This record gives sequence, structure tokens and C-alpha cells, in this order.
Amino acid sequence: MWHAGTLNEPGTKIVMTSLAQVAIFLAASVIAIPLFRKFGLGSVLGYLAAGIVIGPWGLRIVQDAAGILHVAELGVILLLFVIGLELQPSRLRAMRRSVFGLGSLQVALTTLVFTLVALACGLTTGTAFVAAFALSLSSTPMVLQLLAERGQLKTQYGRSGFAILLFQDVAVMPLLAILPLLGNQAETHSLGSTVTAAGKGLGVLLLLVFGGRYVLRPALRVIAETKVNEAFTAAALLVVIGTALLFNAVGLSMALGAFVAGLLLADSEYRHELEADIEPFKGLLLGLFFMSVGMTANLGLLVSQPLVVAALVVSLLVLKALLLWIVGRLSGHSQSDSRGLAFALPQAGEFGFVLFSLAVTYGVMEPSLADLLVIVITISMIASPLLMMVRERIEHVLKPPPPAFDVIESQEGRVIIAGFGRFGQIVGRVLRMRKIPFTALEASVAQVDFVRRFGNKVYYGDASRIEVLNAAGAANAEVLVIAIDDAEASVRAVTLVRMQFPHLKILARARNRQHAIRLMDLGVHYLIRETLLSSLDMAQQTLETLGMSRAEALDSIHRFKAHDERALQQQREARDDEQKLIQSTQQAALELEQLFETDEAREERTAKLAKVDRS
Repeated sequence: MWHAGTLNEPGTKIVMTSLAQVAIFLAASVIAIPLFRKFGLGSVLGYLAAGIVIGPWGLRIVQDAAGILHVAELGVILLLFVIGLELQPSRLRAMRRSVFGLGSLQVALTTLVFTLVALACGLTTGTAFVAAFALSLSSTPMVLQLLAERGQLKTQYGRSGFAILLFQDVAVMPLLAILPLLGNQAETHSLGSTVTAAGKGLGVLLLLVFGGRYVLRPALRVIAETKVNEAFTAAALLVVIGTALLFNAVGLSMALGAFVAGLLLADSEYRHELEADIEPFKGLLLGLFFMSVGMTANLGLLVSQPLVVAALVVSLLVLKALLLWIVGRLSGHSQSDSRGLAFALPQAGEFGFVLFSLAVTYGVMEPSLADLLVIVITISMIASPLLMMVRERIEHVLKPPPPAFDVIESQEGRVIIAGFGRFGQIVGRVLRMRKIPFTALEASVAQVDFVRRFGNKVYYGDASRIEVLNAAGAANAEVLVIAIDDAEASVRAVTLVRMQFPHLKILARARNRQHAIRLMDLGVHYLIRETLLSSLDMAQQTLETLGMSRAEALDSIHRFKAHDERALQQQREARDDEQKLIQSTQQAALELEQLFETDEAREERTAKLAKVDRS
């Protein structure tokens, strides 16, 4: 039975000490992350700064940084498992040219140049290669966050940057596999032991492939059927940790094992559930990993070798930016997009911390060199937001921003048309024919100039900005027609209008089914997919040309339209579950075929009965 003296037992004191450290890490995260995110510096730098502050070089609140680092490496293992889950074969096939073409060119060129520089500085071949490869990688979470904050992920250089980062994540895996063979311990291995180790690794890989398909998936199905969330979460963690330990047992990297496990489950029906269950643990433990890196960073080097550190950081950023610009130009990117790559990805990334830590463990790299390179990586990451700001200034000078939006005259129109391209212009012509006043907004300067040449009155303005809508008379208008080409811009405009002008009836045009579902979620009053009606009209003409009566062709079109609207609603409900979405699409296609097959069978029976009656 518990009694008051229990609190004074040695085991309890150890637990209390551990809980105190947990509280310290949580408090550091809660303070540092919002602060760094507010200034646009990213959560990774927040974790690093928090680790520096509470570690041996700061307030010395936490002393056992090395021990915490070993525990926190589980965060890296979970990260690689999630990366494996996200690398669906279909996704890789769709992006194969950008990922494997552009990405491999960047990694290969940068690694080659950095290796030659490192060899010229006197490093051994193995050390030079590992250092060069690690520095060729960029910070995936930091770059994606910076691009997303600036709305540049959809640009040409944003998509290319994402492809390069994706290849870098994949390229880490082979190095993790061969890293133990590059160390000093590898020299003592005989040919027989090397072959044996390779055989064990291949055997484990084959076992994992076989087990993942014929054992793991059925086991996950059984656990999922219990509908006990805690059991599925435990199973997800067991898959990651168990696979990592299995790879470690045969001398391979635990991180590699977790990546392979994620890759094998990327196409399974449990991918989203696994990722959702792993995500909270991954986020916390990865944050702990970055904090422990900050605690173990040898800041004394900034005092003892400030010029060396500064020279290495500047050399890394300048040389890598130059190589990224060359890669962009060789790949056919414009000057502006090539500069975008150069300023977005020149920093080294968080995988460098992992690789240098393992390199020291396997004897590939001296601890002093690893400490120096960790400081270089950290400072290069800190410089990333500043480089993006410099890039924006350069682009502003080289390419002046578009002119300010038009000053819209006081409007009393009942209708606002947002987007005055080929779709919006037809709506406007019909309204003008009926003498119904409207205000047309268009965010493309070229389109505004083109339309005005033909005598049309259109204002240059962005319908997703509150001041533009106010000037256009949204407070007094009755209807807003969303005819914007850009799907993201149209969603932003609808979101703003629903919040600021709830009285407006929104009639929206969608580019595709995915866009339509997003607009339906926002509660538009009427929605039309831009090619639906014209496609149905063409289908009707095709049926009539084949000899079908007009009434029968119209009936087919009406029934198809009704069925398609029901299918769209079902897909909307299943949009967050890829497996259910696929099943819903397949079921809708089957139902459509059966719908007309039933009609044909009914017509055949009716014809036979009529024939019997006549006889």
C-alpha cells in the first residue's frame, strides 16, 4: 500500500528528477517555438536555441546532453518512417523527372565539388565524402516553411525546390547503409565477414518485404477492427521500433530500417492512420533531438575559432548557392527561378546532425571536426530567413512589382465578377445585355490591358483583399461571381467573403472536382465545374449523331448529371481518406454502368412482352 514515505525512496527521487527534466524541455519548447515562429525563423531554430540556452553552454540547467541525445534519436527514426510513408510509388512516378533528374544533379554536383574542396583541405577520402554529402543536403522543414509563408510553393522554383528536397530525403538512405563500412572498424573486417554482413542485411530486407505484405498488413487489419485507438497507436510504434532494432541487429542503420518499413506501408490502406498516430511522437521527439543538438553544440569554437567558423559558413552558402544556380540554369529554369533555388536551399540541413553523429560513432570523422561542422550547419540555418529576405529585395530591384490596384469608383452594382477571363466575360456580356450593372475585378495586368483594348470596363484588383472588395461595393452588392482561374486565389476570396460579407450570394466556378469540393466546404450558393455543361452538351450531340432520339439522349444526360452530383457529394465526404475516396470513385463508376444496364434489360423485357402480346 502507498504511504507518505514512498516519496523519499531513491527510485521516486530518480523519477522526480526525470519529470523535472521533462518539464524543463517542455517549458523551453513552449517559450522558444512561438517566439521564433513569430519572427519567421522556424521551429527548428527555436529548438536549437532552446537547447543552447538550457544546456552546458547556457544556463546549465541540463548537464547530460549526450545521454538525452541517444534517447532523442528515436525522433529521427520516426521522421524517416513518416518520410517513407509519404513516398508513394504513384507520387514518385508523377514527379520522377524533377525528383530524380533535378535532385540527383544537385546532390551529385554539390557532393563532388565539396569533396574536392575537402580533399584539398587535407581530409581523408571517407571523411571528405561524408562531410560533402551532408553539406549538400538542405533543411526540408525550414525551406518548405519559408516557401509556404511567402506563398511560393506553387511557383516554378518552389516546385523544383520541393523535388530536390524529396530526392535528398531519399538519397540519405544509401549513405546510412554504407556509413558503417567507411569507418575505421571496417578495415578490420575480412572479406568473409563483409559478405556475411551483406547477406544478413539482404536477408532482413527480404524478410521485411515478405512480412510487410503477408504478416504486417493482416495484423494491422485485425488490430484496426478492434476499434481501439490505443492498440493501433501501440502497433504503429512497435512497427517502427521493431524494424529499427531488427536492422540494428545485423549492423545496419536503425533509421534505414524505419524508412524501409514506411516505404513498404506507403500504399497500404493504413498509411494515413499510421502517420496520424506517429506524428505527435515524431514531433516531440524530433524537437527533443534538435534541443539535444543545441545542448551538445560546441559553442566554444565560436570564441576560439571565430574566423574559421565564419569562413566556413560564408564558403558553404556562397558555393552551394552558385551550384544551385547552375543546376537551375542547366535544367532550363529562368534567371529568376534559378536565383530562387540559390537563395532558398543553400543552407545545410538537419540530416547533417544525424550523419555527423553517426560518422563519429563509426569512426569516420573526428569529434572535433563534427563539432565544427555542426556549428556551421546551425549558423547556415539561422541565415536562411535572412537570405530569403535578400532575394526578395534583389527581385524587387530587378523586376519592379506590378502597378498598384486601380482606384475603383463608387459602385452601386448588384453583381461583382471576380476574374474577367473567358468565363467571367461571358457572364458580364449577358448582364450587360439585360442592363444589369456589375463591377468586374481582374488580378492579371496583362488580362486587364487586353480586355480594355476591346472597350470593356474592368478594374485591376485582387478579390481576396478586403479593401478591394470594399471599394467594389461588396457591402451593398447582392451577388459575387467567382470566375478566377487560380484555384487557390478563388478559395481565398470565398473564405474572405464568407467572413466579411455573409449577405453576398456566392456563385463559383471550379476548375476540377478537388477545387469543387473545397468550395462546397466553404458553403457557396451555386457551383459549376467549368467544363461540365459544355462536355454534357457535346455528349448529347454525340448520342444523337449515333442515331439516338433527342428525348432519349437528354434523358441520359440528365441522369448522368444527377448521378455525378451524388458521386461528388460522396467523394466530398471521403476526401480525407484516400482509400475510401478510391473506393467511392470505383463504386460510382460501377453504379453508373449498372444504371444503364438495368434500363437496357428492362427495355428488352418490355419489347419481348409486347411481341408476345401481338402474337
